[in-house]
Amino acid sequence: MRPWTGSWRWIMLVLLAWGTLLFYIGGHLVRDSEHPERSSRELSKILAKLERLKQQNEDLRRMAETLRSPDRTHLNTHTHTRKSPGKDQEELRRKIENGVRELWFFTRSEIKKLASVERAELQKHVDTLLQDMGHQERSVMMDLHYLSEADGAGDWREKEARELTALVQNRITYLQNPADCSKARKLVCNINKGCGYGCQLHHVVYCFMIAYGTQRTLILESHNWRYATAGWESVFLPVSETCTDRTGTSTGHWSGEANDQSVQVVELPIVDSLHPRPPYLPLAIPEDLADRLHRLHGDPSVWWVSQFVKYLIRPQPWLEKEIQEATTRLGFKHPVIGVHVRRTDKVGTEAAFHPIEEYMQHVEEHYSMLALRTHIDKKRVYLATDDPALLQEAKTKYPEYEFISDNSISWSAGLHNRYTENSLKGVILDIHFLSQSNFLVCTFSSQVCRVAYEIMQTLHPDASSHFHSLDDIYYFGGQNAHNQVAIYRHQPHGTDEIPLEPGDVIGVAGNHWDGFSKGINRKSGRTGLYPSYKVKEKVETVKYPTYPDADRLLTP
Repeated sequence: MRPWTGSWRWIMLVLLAWGTLLFYIGGHLVRDSEHPERSSRELSKILAKLERLKQQNEDLRRMAETLRSPDRTHLNTHTHTRKSPGKDQEELRRKIENGVRELWFFTRSEIKKLASVERAELQKHVDTLLQDMGHQERSVMMDLHYLSEADGAGDWREKEARELTALVQNRITYLQNPADCSKARKLVCNINKGCGYGCQLHHVVYCFMIAYGTQRTLILESHNWRYATAGWESVFLPVSETCTDRTGTSTGHWSGEANDQSVQVVELPIVDSLHPRPPYLPLAIPEDLADRLHRLHGDPSVWWVSQFVKYLIRPQPWLEKEIQEATTRLGFKHPVIGVHVRRTDKVGTEAAFHPIEEYMQHVEEHYSMLALRTHIDKKRVYLATDDPALLQEAKTKYPEYEFISDNSISWSAGLHNRYTENSLKGVILDIHFLSQSNFLVCTFSSQVCRVAYEIMQTLHPDASSHFHSLDDIYYFGGQNAHNQVAIYRHQPHGTDEIPLEPGDVIGVAGNHWDGFSKGINRKSGRTGLYPSYKVKEKVETVKYPTYPDADRLLTP
């Protein structure tokens, strides 16, 4: 079977579901017209929603026609003899997957809005429709999963992920272990930024990326670290085996890559004070790896960040033992979904309050998806939180779930206990188990959650879709602009939306998880909402050094 045949099959399922939805709502419009008490304003709102649904239906039809068109046949020629799918095929598969998911977010949101203006007895019919369409969406996504594994593609991804990881880790190791430390060009990074563990780890990652881009060995200063006075190396392996001395013939503060060429040792500030800004900041990826990463991974930028996280958090033997003992003690095993609920200092400042029910909705949806693929012996949730009362609340409200959690970690994560060695061990364990989960439900406003998501990328060929965030999209603090490119035209249906033309660049502010994102059209300067499926990511590439001497060490 040709790859696009499977894609066409499940796209037709989506179109059928869309037609059913339109017929269903339309039928109720006709019946409700017999009730004069319904206001013309309510009817206008419903008709406007129908027009938006029809427009998305037409866009899906065009997408399907694109798959069928002759100019796509080059993707499928001799597919049965190839050992791996083509780059275009892989990117198309992910684009459709994202489109289906965004359409589901939109449909669910709009139906719930319709339910609020319909007769009370219609609520049960709307609930049934949501259940049916939820099952339809899961069925489509399963077809996509099987398509992605067809013809040995899964084996190719595993092999490609291993090779890319080995290449990057080898380059980092080469950079970090110069033959003569006294002559090496160095970049000094002090870990003690005034924030928590996840934020400090990301601070070191930012330093590491610039060190890698400027071909300087990273010297990490971590003595009297607020979490462990003995420093980073008391918890994780040293960032270098041969070069930990910051001394050199000349030392200076960062003044730009070109200006610092004659300075042996450069001190780097926190990213907020970095000027001038080099091109090596997230969300850019290396030019020499870009094609392979676009083919392999749904979010190349987070994969690139994850490689530096992977190198940095290699545990000392005592920590590795603690992780193994905690795994046994807690009974951590698969399948399990990770839930991270951040309260205390985040709520009301950086993030809104989200009750446990919001998280569990997505847990239940993912288990419904997982049940189509494999037998579920027990629905498990690894619950990480800084709210010690939440575990009992979750157990009471969801007795059918097994909650894996350590309340001592929750207590240590409180504001008064946070900067201690016990708290550090607790947050490391939480992040480890969250990253090991089959799926992650959290708020990306939390750095802990984003670190867990980054580590997850190192455990799978592509875990870019293994999450649901209740608030932000993925971002890296201090990143350069996050842009998207319009692939479909969009005509606004309200004053809160902005027009798009194919090729327009949009600076994305966030995804509302209801089928719409918010951003600024950089051509028109207008800010507002736009359908999430009508854009694709604009991933910037940077000419990073390629370290050919390190690559030669990998050649047999």
